[in-house]
Amino acid sequence: MNHSTYSFADVVFVMSHPAVGTVTITGEGVGSITVSRSTDVTQHDLAADGSVMVSKILASNGTIALSVQQTSSAMKWLKKWHDYIQVAPTEEWAKASAILKNPALGETVSITGISPQKHADAAYQAAGQQVTWNLMAVEIAG
Repeated sequence: MNHSTYSFADVVFVMSHPAVGTVTITGEGVGSITVSRSTDVTQHDLAADGSVMVSKILASNGTIALSVQQTSSAMKWLKKWHDYIQVAPTEEWAKASAILKNPALGETVSITGISPQKHADAAYQAAGQQVTWNLMAVEIAG
């Protein structure tokens, strides 16, 4: 019998900033983590005669969407980090980095140059909600 097993509880996301410290996100209070590459790495230019010139583009920037419970420790750390870099010197802006490990798939993703796209939207309702932090990264490798 062939099968595979996946558990989000095994996924570990560790984000750090030199002045704010580190947060380890292991599924507790987290709804999802989505890593997206932003830039196409190839482009085709079509000439009038139908010939195609292929360009290879070396780009590895992207975005991370962290969906967390509004009362989680991850949310508290992200707010603390955001509040710090808002008033810190400019050179502190994109100094955050992260490592995402998914042992079930044997994946390790290294993310550097992280900055917030904006402060997460706030949700106030009868029941607690997930809040999504959209982050931008200079480099996503792995």
